[in-house]
Amino acid sequence: MLVIPAIDLKDGQCVRLKQGRMDDATNYGDDPVAMAARWVETGARRLHLVDLNGAFEGKPVNGQAVTDIARAYPDLPIQIGGGIRSAETIEHYLNAGVSYVIIGTKAVKEPAFVTEMCRLFEGHVIVGLDARDGFVATDGWAEVSTVKATDLAKRFADDGVSSIIYTDIARDGMMQGVNIEATVELAREGGLPVIASGGVTNLEDIRGLARVADQGILGAITGRAIYEGSLDVTEAQRLCDEIAGELDGNAPREN
Repeated sequence: MLVIPAIDLKDGQCVRLKQGRMDDATNYGDDPVAMAARWVETGARRLHLVDLNGAFEGKPVNGQAVTDIARAYPDLPIQIGGGIRSAETIEHYLNAGVSYVIIGTKAVKEPAFVTEMCRLFEGHVIVGLDARDGFVATDGWAEVSTVKATDLAKRFADDGVSSIIYTDIARDGMMQGVNIEATVELAREGGLPVIASGGVTNLEDIRGLARVADQGILGAITGRAIYEGSLDVTEAQRLCDEIAGELDGNAPREN
């Protein structure tokens, strides 16, 4: 399981929001490339970038910062979300060196768009499902739909989606622990690898997720916890690797 540091971009700054509220942002720096370097040096194997302005405006706003990070670390898998609502935007990011694009709002409002983008950009599409009480939210979490996250995940299971990023909005940025039960349920019912997001606070959260990684948990995105020091990326990834080794060791061996 991967421990994936998050870099959220707002007006060119590196910030973290509480429950997606743009008016409740904590600033952690004004140099996104330097912030990426910080997490790369801790041993991060993937980065999660979010264009917060883009999520609200429906188009890339902090695209240059994303491009700068991708070019600084060409061998590092990078996933980007926020304002990705056209094939042109996806093509731009992939050409810049980004590995995965995250489709969120448009996946809810126009599921056929995901199907088409998976056909055009095979292996590079992640769907971001942000849910409140199990129902998917859109437009930077400003609107909550009547669509259940598990139902939408099933819809994309045969489209070639790389993975699902599942965020429990109620826990995002609140340092209250990750919703392991809902994350595992989505992986089981949706039939796609899931990256957990929202509430990843400490090593106990990482340990809990890593122990169910074999049920379809690909990784855990963490933001505020690593910025405020309640979670160490190096230590967390080492724990994931150790637990993976233990799980492999306990697996039945073929004769």
